[in-house]
Amino acid sequence: MTDAPLPLALRPARRLPRRIAGRGGLALGLVLLGGFALLAFGGSLLPLPPPERIDLLARLAAPSGAHPLGTDHLGRDVLARLVGAVPVSLGAALATIAAILSIALPWGLTAALAGGRVDALLMRLADIVMAFPTLVLALAVIGFMGASLEASIIGVAAAWWPSNARMVRALVLSARQRDFVRAARLAGASRARVLLRHVLPQILPPLAVIVSLEMASVLLVLSSLSFLGIGAQPPTPEWGAMLNEARPHFARAPHMLLVPGLAVTLAVLAFNLAGEGLRDLLDQREPYRW
Repeated sequence: MTDAPLPLALRPARRLPRRIAGRGGLALGLVLLGGFALLAFGGSLLPLPPPERIDLLARLAAPSGAHPLGTDHLGRDVLARLVGAVPVSLGAALATIAAILSIALPWGLTAALAGGRVDALLMRLADIVMAFPTLVLALAVIGFMGASLEASIIGVAAAWWPSNARMVRALVLSARQRDFVRAARLAGASRARVLLRHVLPQILPPLAVIVSLEMASVLLVLSSLSFLGIGAQPPTPEWGAMLNEARPHFARAPHMLLVPGLAVTLAVLAFNLAGEGLRDLLDQREPYRW
């Protein structure tokens, strides 16, 4: 006697494989990032007025044919400033990530490969920097250098690199335990060859995932600093600065706040989707089936 099939209501729901769902999120994230890249490199070709052009007669105008996204409190076209802020905001985030990796990557590699006292010394120095709250240390650097976008990039990088250095160290220590890395060392390969041919290819994929996810956090921090008035300074178009300028006029011109806020949200979503998609794509382990 065979068991009767379960009713449809009691059957377990079928889930999409994690890899397929991850690829969908990765595709959406890449599409959004591609759109931002097109605006960054081709925004100047669009028929838009200069972002700094002031027209006091059209101040706080609602969206219209002449100004598709309206104008701000100085009559500047919001769409032009939004497009002009793409290379500024995303470029600052990329510059910050590059500065973080320029410190964290050699720091973590040296600590993991040297070991012993060198490893202990480098990690204790990183711990000292990590003992300071990230935002407090960044604000201290900005206060010393003066409020500017460049100071924000340096301040965030100075406060952010220790955690990434520890991550790089952990990835290298894990890669060194692989059998093929040990075999290369026993075969007489030099330390540089082992690092370049065997260790780096193992740590770069997870590091790419980490960098993609970190980009979202860095973008939010830089936009927050500009929102506080200590990042990008007027009249530079930047999403956080645009949010700061829109605060007093939200009741009368809500488009001033909603447009840059939506841009920040989409950019953060794009980086998160790309990072999650890369992680699922590179992770070959099968998910646990309930």
